Amino acid sequence: MPTGYTADQALERLKQGNGRFIRGKARFPTVQKEVLAELAKGQSPFATILGCSDSRVPPELIFDAGFGELFVIRVAGNALGSAILGTLQYAARYLHTPLFVVLGHEGCGAVEAAIDTRFHGAKMESRIKVLLERILPGLDGLDGGEPREALLHAAVEANVRHTVRELLETPEGRVRAAVRDVKLVGAVYELESGRVRFLE
Repeated sequence: MPTGYTADQALERLKQGNGRFIRGKARFPTVQKEVLAELAKGQSPFATILGCSDSRVPPELIFDAGFGELFVIRVAGNALGSAILGTLQYAARYLHTPLFVVLGHEGCGAVEAAIDTRFHGAKMESRIKVLLERILPGLDGLDGGEPREALLHAAVEANVRHTVRELLETPEGRVRAAVRDVKLVGAVYELESGRVRFLE
């Protein structure tokens, strides 16, 4: 079922929603029974968001989106894995969302753990190591000698860009990149201001 939005319209809608959120003008509508009954028939989200599990970064709230408007996948460090890739493929194939956003955030604990592992020799539990293996390649080229806050800022953005590149390198990503009506973008949420910075 088509969403009724182009990728550019979907991106503009996210930007407008985040603007309302920052200005304290979010709509957060009360969901009425009629809306729930309609949503029970199916979903047509206008964007798919791959974001971090961090409790301070709820995509529906920061983009001021209502029920059924966003297809959200959340995992620490917005890291890819086979289940995440399968979920993204589902969104593309069956939900036909025109916009895919990899959403990182300032102060990400998973990225910070990757920094500690890469540059300070920190040891992590086995399953956290598996998660960090998806983040560590994105830190290549960063200067571990930078001040911690600057390094974390750079690493968060590098992690988002790395995930976007990984998605573009998948067979589905290469096909989708050739389609004009589908867009993949990276973004970073700023915890203090509430602003989402979309990356070039």
